[in-house]
Amino acid sequence: MDTHYDIIIIGGGPIGLACAIEAKRENLSYLILEKGCLANSLYNYPQGMTFFSTPEKLEIGEVPFVTTNLKPVRAEALEYYRRVSEHFDLQIHLFEEVLAAEKRNGLFKTTTNKSTYFSKKIIVATGFYDIPILLDIPGENLPKVFHYYKDPHYFANQKVVVVGASNSSVDAALETFRKGAEVTMVIRGQEIGRRVKYWVKPDIENRIADGEIKVMFSSSLTAIREDEVDIETPQGKKTIQNDFVLALTGYQPNFNFLEKLGIEYEDQTIKNPCHNKETMETNVDGMYLAGVVCGGLQTHLWFIENSRIHAKKIIKHIINSYD
Repeated sequence: MDTHYDIIIIGGGPIGLACAIEAKRENLSYLILEKGCLANSLYNYPQGMTFFSTPEKLEIGEVPFVTTNLKPVRAEALEYYRRVSEHFDLQIHLFEEVLAAEKRNGLFKTTTNKSTYFSKKIIVATGFYDIPILLDIPGENLPKVFHYYKDPHYFANQKVVVVGASNSSVDAALETFRKGAEVTMVIRGQEIGRRVKYWVKPDIENRIADGEIKVMFSSSLTAIREDEVDIETPQGKKTIQNDFVLALTGYQPNFNFLEKLGIEYEDQTIKNPCHNKETMETNVDGMYLAGVVCGGLQTHLWFIENSRIHAKKIIKHIINSYD
């Protein structure tokens, strides 16, 4: 098996696939290394999730995303990216995790849980969905606490606390409520998040106004126990009965991995990785960033639709570096 490539691409999501497509078009040898399944982050999205973007904004490789829906759902996106991968016959190793990568004598040596590879360049397209932002409160490690939400049926007829006011929190609150759950939302701010999908926001606000979904604004979950939780509210601490907690408080890139690669930050507060905005090259010569990982903790900055262009920028810069 050949272990020498022009480019190793770390991450098999939409942007990693887009980078591979551009590399193939320029006759560059490449290999995608993905620690999970194809489009692993999308696979872990809630099963009924609807994208904010329209189909054409999720397209890569100029392959049409055909759907009868105005906005695609998760299952359609997974099928689309699988078909794109097959269409271009992309070289990808699934369920192979990158453990380390270092540059020696002008070549990167990339070590995985299965093998070792050498390349002239590396593209890091690892996304941000792997590590949840923890509440860091007592009881958060109990089995009743979920940081990822997939399907509402599991929570039918249960007392559920949903932490957060983002799209994922609102979707979970509405879907579990409609499966018969008694839902209480705990929100740090004073209102539902302003980035919540415009066709969903009126629904959650109406359910709250009608008292069908309870909400505690300007409040924080402070402790979790087997059959109850403590909530700090403006009126003081409240303890309510509880079966499950959906702590959907956001996610972050694997900063430890980025630091192991030698990537530095432009701003330690928001941990946005150093990279040239025109070429996407990091402070490590020959190593590039692509996709939502570029935003660091500002995970709302980059999406598939506005980071697809990273692939063309990177491959153009790599081609020019060979001239």
